[in-house]
This record gives sequence, C-alpha cells and structure tokens, in this order.
Amino acid sequence: MITVTNLEKSYGPVKAVSDVSFHVGAGEVVGLLGPNGAGKTTLMQMLTGFLQADSGTVTIDGLDVVDETLEVQTRIGYLLENAPLYPEASVQSHLKMIADLRRVPKSDQPRLISRAIRAASLEEHLTRPIGQLSKGFRQRVGLAQSILHDPKVLILDEPTVGLDPTQIVESRRLIKRLAQNTTILLSTHILSEVEAVCDRAIILLNGQVRADARLAELAANDGAILVLDESAGDVTADLLALDEVKAVEPGESAEGRAYRVLGREHADLRPAIYALAKEKDWPLRELGRDLRTLERVFNDLVASSGDMDDEAKVKDIIPDPGDVEIPSKNGDIELTEDDAPSEEEL
Repeated sequence: MITVTNLEKSYGPVKAVSDVSFHVGAGEVVGLLGPNGAGKTTLMQMLTGFLQADSGTVTIDGLDVVDETLEVQTRIGYLLENAPLYPEASVQSHLKMIADLRRVPKSDQPRLISRAIRAASLEEHLTRPIGQLSKGFRQRVGLAQSILHDPKVLILDEPTVGLDPTQIVESRRLIKRLAQNTTILLSTHILSEVEAVCDRAIILLNGQVRADARLAELAANDGAILVLDESAGDVTADLLALDEVKAVEPGESAEGRAYRVLGREHADLRPAIYALAKEKDWPLRELGRDLRTLERVFNDLVASSGDMDDEAKVKDIIPDPGDVEIPSKNGDIELTEDDAPSEEEL
C-alpha cells in the first residue's frame, strides 16, 4: 500500500532523511517512532506529496506521489500535528466545507459526513463553533476531516500531542476503530503510543531507519537474566566459556549480583546457564529470559547512534523476567447506525 525506496531529503548541509526504505501493507497499523528532530515530519510531508524528495520514490496504492500527486491525495487522509481548522465554523459546517473542497459528490456527502462524525464521536457537538471545543475535540474534528473522503491510507502526525490522559485513551480507541478498514501510518515520539495501537514499529534516528519489525520481534531477545545472592568468583568468564554465549553484562539488582547474558543464536540459554550454576555451586536466586521493552530497544538504538546524551536516556535497569507486556488490541468500541445523525441534521 505504501512503498518508500531510497528516499533522501537535505536542507543545505543537513540531511533530514537519508536513504529511507520501507513498505506498509494493506491493513497494517505501523508506528513511525523517533525523537524530535529525527526526520519524521519531513518524511510524512514527502509521503503525502506536500514536499518533494531530493531522490528516491514513494508510491501509495501503486501510484507515484510525485507524478500523480492529486490522485494520491484522494486516497490518503493526513492529520497534521496541529490540524488547520476554522474556529468560527461549527463542526457540521466545517466538515461540509471540507467535503466541497475535496469535491465529494453532493449525493455522497450526507453519508460520508455522517460516517466521519460517528467515527470521531462528534454527534453531540455538531453545532458548536470549533473554537469553543477542547483540544481533544478539535483533534477529533481534524481526524474527521482527514477520513471524510473515505481514504485507503491514513497518515497521522503526532495525533495525541497536547491531549490530557483521558483524551489520549479516547484517541487511541478511535485510531484502533479506524484501523479495522484503513491502512495507518502513525508518527510519534511517544513509545506507549506505538505499543498501544500499532502492529509494527519503524524507528527513525538521524534521518535513517534503524529498526523495522513487529513489536513482538523487537521485544524478542536471545538472552537471559541471571541473579546471584552474592558474588561467586569470575562468573563473567565462566559464562563466556559457554559456546552459546556471545556477551555478558554484569550489573546490580535489588536482589543481588545480576548478569545479562546475550546468546549467539535463537536459543534458550537458561538450561546451559542452570547446568553451569549447579556445577559451580553458585548462590542462584533467579534465572529467566531477558525480555526487552520497546523503550529499551529504542534507548539502545539512540545510545548507539549518539542521538541523545546519557542523562536524557531513560535509565535501563535489568528487568524482572516476565515483567514486560505488549498491550492487546482488544477493547475496540463498536459503533451502531443508531448513533448516526440523520441527513436532515446535516
């Protein structure tokens, strides 16, 4: 549905996007994750045809964004971080105006406007001026206008920025509802946002793709956590002597002396480590899989890229095995036709 190939964009000597390539399939919900200044917004603008790349290509639904810009823009909905809205207009009249600007046929407007209003849960605010709405409801109006023309692809740039916790939860539910029928690319610097609504994450640092995988794959790790009650000789050297082990990172935990053990292959290191602990008579307190959070993956990549100083990084202490949970994608709210405003209301 979205194919990006060797995309590049520079501003003078600064390379904002460098050799970026990825593919988003139909029906996927993909998070574009990166710190501020990573190149996310520049990339979004090139995907939507509002900014031309220096080199590389973007196709959406098989259409080239540069050669067929207008046709591409009929197939995408684009929600800016601060969506352009008319504060004096009512929600209803604003959406009617957007439908006219997008040349939605008059015969289709009542149905499509009604659907957008229901999807964004704006039924109780149709006649209110947009300027009197809260930040969260203005964001909903922006989302409603981005899906008004029934796009195949929805591109969201920081969709929950500035919202309070309740509004964030409601916005995430709305995005998950829309994902049932739409391909979604969501740009954010908020890790929990990606974990809550996305199937897959693309991590962008310094304008380059540093990781691209499903969340479960990013969390997977060929390693183990070993915790001993007390020091027991040269544990690191003994662990490195195992054929399956490629690295050992000693540290401390609340329970005692801790070691993060990294494996060479996709294998469970625990049986070999347990056998070694038994042979060496180590005071074993805990042995488990090393489960990574998206936060830890992100911080490891940022640290290796030099994109953030040590004080700015979230401290990464050795986690308790089994403490990581990827949020499920259940809990979507069902909408019924009874919720729809009538054509007369529109």
